[in-house]
Amino acid sequence: MGPGNNDVSKFSNDSDNLSERIKSRIASRDNFFSLEFFPPRTEQGASNLIGRLDRMGGGGPLFIDITWHPAGDPGGDKITSSTKIAGTVLTYCGLETMLHMTCINQSTDTMLKHLEKTKNLGIRNILALRGDCEDENRPLNDDGFNYGVDLVKFIRKHYGQYFTICVAGYPNGHPDNPSYKNDLHYLKEKVDAGADFIITQLFFKANDFLQFVDDCRDIGIVCPIIPGIFPIQTNRSLVQLTKLSKLDIPEEVANVIEPIKENDAAIRKFGIDFATDMCRTLLNSGKVHGLHMYTLNLETATAQILKNLGLWCTEVARPLPWRASGKLERKSHEEIRPIFWVDRPKSYIHRTQEWDEFPNGRWGDSASPAFGELKNYHLFFLRSRTPVSKLKQQWGEKLNSEEDVFHVFEHFINGKKNQNGVKVTETPWSDDGLSAETALLSETLAKYNSLGVLTINSQPNVNGVPSTHPIFGWGDKGGYIYQKAYLEFFVNETNAQALKQVLSEYEPRVLYHIINRCGEEDYTNADRKVPNAVTWGIFSGKEVIQPTVVDPVSFKVWKDEAFALWLEKWAKLYDDKSHSREIIEDIASNYYLVNLVDNDYPSENILWEVLDKMLHIAQTSRDKNENVITHVAEKSLNGHGHVNDKIVA
Repeated sequence: MGPGNNDVSKFSNDSDNLSERIKSRIASRDNFFSLEFFPPRTEQGASNLIGRLDRMGGGGPLFIDITWHPAGDPGGDKITSSTKIAGTVLTYCGLETMLHMTCINQSTDTMLKHLEKTKNLGIRNILALRGDCEDENRPLNDDGFNYGVDLVKFIRKHYGQYFTICVAGYPNGHPDNPSYKNDLHYLKEKVDAGADFIITQLFFKANDFLQFVDDCRDIGIVCPIIPGIFPIQTNRSLVQLTKLSKLDIPEEVANVIEPIKENDAAIRKFGIDFATDMCRTLLNSGKVHGLHMYTLNLETATAQILKNLGLWCTEVARPLPWRASGKLERKSHEEIRPIFWVDRPKSYIHRTQEWDEFPNGRWGDSASPAFGELKNYHLFFLRSRTPVSKLKQQWGEKLNSEEDVFHVFEHFINGKKNQNGVKVTETPWSDDGLSAETALLSETLAKYNSLGVLTINSQPNVNGVPSTHPIFGWGDKGGYIYQKAYLEFFVNETNAQALKQVLSEYEPRVLYHIINRCGEEDYTNADRKVPNAVTWGIFSGKEVIQPTVVDPVSFKVWKDEAFALWLEKWAKLYDDKSHSREIIEDIASNYYLVNLVDNDYPSENILWEVLDKMLHIAQTSRDKNENVITHVAEKSLNGHGHVNDKIVA
C-alpha cells in the first residue's frame, strides 16, 4: 500500500507547526481559542473526558493542552497519566495537543525518557514548566533542572525545532519572585532560549494583562502572548485555584461571590458574564487574538463564554468526511478510508496505528491489510461511556424475541422513546449516536428496521452539493461533493437468500456484498481487488479526491468486528445462558452482514426498491413454508382422527 497523489494537507492554509499557525492567525486577525484539561483520577473519568473532548472539539479550538501531574505518574502508561491522555486526544480525537511537562527534581535521563515517549506518540507541542517547588531555598542542581529555562534549553539541544515550545507568563508576577521586573527578565530568558509563545497564568483584570504585554514588548519579547482565562464556576474552585496560584481575589469579585457562595448556578452565571466582559475588553484592545481557557474539565461555562464572544464554531469545516487523527504523520498521508468504520473512527485508527503508509484506494495491492488486533473493546477510548444499567434500559432489560432487537434499532433511528420511556441514543456500531446523514433517512430506515433489516451504516446519494453544505460538506470552499447511496445492515438467512434472488435484476447498477460471520458464505459482484469510490469531491486546482470507498478486502476484516460487537458490547450485558443472551448470540451466529451501493448517484435511490422486493420474496417463502407445515400437520391430524374414530367405534 503506497501513499496516493492527493495532498490532503492542502486543505489547510496553515503550517503544521503550531507556532506558525498561531502567528498566522494573529497576522490575519483571525481570533482563536485553546482549551486546558487535567488528567482524571479514574479510568471512567478518562473515558468521560475523551467524550467531552469529542464534543468540545466541535467548537473549533486551535489546540488543547493536558496538564502534568507529578503525583500521578504523568509519564507512565496508566490510562490516567498525562502522557497517555495527551496521546489519546491527539490520535483518537484528532485535536492538536500540547503536553505540559515539569522538570524540577528530575534527572536528564528521566526527562529524555519523557520527551522521547512524547515524540513517539506524535505530540509536537510542549508547555515547558519548572513545576511546584516545596523549598525555594533548596541548593541549585548543577547537573539537572532548576528552572523552566533549563527545560527549554534541554529540549532545543536534544530535539532542535521538532517541538513547538510554550512557556508560562505571569501578568501579576510569579508568586515565588518578589520582583515583577526580575520575573519579566526570566521570562525573556525562556523566550531567548527557544520558547515559541507564552500562555499566562490566570488574572482577574484585563488591564493587568494588557500592561503585562506592553512590559514584555518593552524588553524585547516579541513572540505571541496568549491570556489564560479562568471561568469562575464554583466558590470552591475559585478559592482552590487562587490559593495554588497565590493570587488575591479582587474585592469587587469577592463582594459578589460572598452572598451567593453556596449557589453554584448563580456563581457560574456571574463567572460567565465576568469572563465574557473581560475577554471582550482583551479582544477589542487589538493586542489579543487568542484566548486560553482553563476549563477545569467542565464544558458548559467555557463553551458559553466562547459562544458569547462569537468564537465557538457551530459549523467547523471538515477537511475530509471522516474524523482524521491529529498525528502529523498520519494526517499528511492518510487520504482514503473504507466507509465501514465511519461510525467507529477510533477503532479504525487503533487497528491501523502501526501502518507506516496509508492506502490510496488500491486496497487490492495487499491481499490482507494488516489491521491490528480485533480484541480492543477493553480500551477506555473504545468503551461505551454509558453505565450497563442505562444500556439495558435502552437495549432491553430482558429480551423475549428477535423482534425486541428490531425495536431497539427502530427507536435508535427514529429517536422515539422505547417501552421503558427511554431514548436509544447509541448502539454498539455507533460511537457518536445517529449521524446527520442517517437522520435524513430516519423515517424510511425506521420502517425497515422494524421489519428486521438492522441498519448500521447509510448515506443518501448526493449530486454536486456545495462543499460548504452543513451536512454533506467537507474540504475547501468552492468545491462540490458527490456520493453514492450506501446501505449496510444485518438480516436473517431467509432475507439474505431472498436478497440474492433480487440482486441479479440490478446488476451492474447495484454493487453488493453478503457475508456470514464465519465468512463461509461470501457473495459479491465486486472485483475483490478494486475498491468502489462512494464519496468524492471536486475542488478548484486539485485532482478528484475520493476519501471514502467500499472495498471487498477490508469488508472481510470489518465483518469480524461488526459481528463481534453483538457479543462484546450487547450479549455481555446479560447473564450467561440467559434467554436474552441467547437471542443476541443467535443473531450473531446466524444473521448475514450486507452492504449495497447504488452506483447511479444522479438518479433516485433504488436501494429501497431492492429491500421491498427482498422482503416480499422472503415473506412469500415463509408463507409457503407455513402452508406446507400446516398441510402436513392437517394430514397428520386427520390420520390420528381416523385412528381415533376406529378406537371410538
